[in-house]
Amino acid sequence: MAGELIGSILSLIIIAGLGAAGVLAVTIWKKNRVSRVTFLRFVIQAVGSATLFFLFSIDPSIPLLFVLIVWFATTLFLGRFFCGWICPFAFIMDIESVIRKTFKIRYRLLSDKLNITLHKSRYLILTIFLLLPIALWILNAPPSIEAAVLMTKALSGPFRPYSILIEPLTPFIVPWTGHIILGNINISYPYLSNITSLVEATPGQIFAIIFVVTTLIGAFFIRRVWCRFCPAGASISALNQIKSFKGLPLLYIEKDEKKCTKCGVCKRVCFVQVNDVYEQKGGKIGTSQCMLCTRCVEMCPYEDTLKVKLCNKSVFSSRNWLEPSIANDKNKRD
Repeated sequence: MAGELIGSILSLIIIAGLGAAGVLAVTIWKKNRVSRVTFLRFVIQAVGSATLFFLFSIDPSIPLLFVLIVWFATTLFLGRFFCGWICPFAFIMDIESVIRKTFKIRYRLLSDKLNITLHKSRYLILTIFLLLPIALWILNAPPSIEAAVLMTKALSGPFRPYSILIEPLTPFIVPWTGHIILGNINISYPYLSNITSLVEATPGQIFAIIFVVTTLIGAFFIRRVWCRFCPAGASISALNQIKSFKGLPLLYIEKDEKKCTKCGVCKRVCFVQVNDVYEQKGGKIGTSQCMLCTRCVEMCPYEDTLKVKLCNKSVFSSRNWLEPSIANDKNKRD
């Protein structure tokens, strides 16, 4: 038992070490101010997926209810940081964006009206999944209180719909029998296990295929398309809108209105077309759409106009990345 614990700790240290090495390599290698954070995000997403794979492989029977509670408790303090920097499903979509850029295919923008509608539809989808267990309980109640407790911990039986809220945690490569097996590698995809279990037999498999194909094609042409109405993202953002938690999350983006020139860069580069950073006059950006990917901060060309803050301390701020270009142009003219 002690040997297994030591081995697990060493494995986590190795993963953390590889992640730190990746961050250091990007910091040294990537001199371009407008893409360094983007590369750092890829490193952290890869490390996050590897960590989730390892944690699930340690104990596949870990109560999913505990995972859900820990995840929600974390988001109270870090907001949608998971969505922007760790989510394995978002990692898949970001990889597709890289492939699209390689082939020089332009992405599509949704109209603001449609984008806001998708954003609001998240809460409808979330409400359905929150209420569905009540209907399932009425139709097929657990035989005893003990059975109900066990089902709640495992998010099984009538409580199975709640597991939809942690489906984005599913990495592309999983330590259990996946939906596709290539050699000794088990490949899965977020939400497939729930789709095939809630919709039985052939219809469930057909719906699962449709879901995979639609989300993959959609994410290729529209950046982070699933993030715009992801029920898991809605549940996270809903927690941070509760008045009792007004001072939370502790990690957020802040805008200095006096330094903003309304150039619109922040609005154009946002993965999910959040307009609040551009439209809000200043202060803490409180929109539930923001995933804290910090792309707007990275691309803002004005010094300290946008800042990422943790506990009111700045950890990253916008820089005037136009200065070197301006200086070079001046030297050429001289």
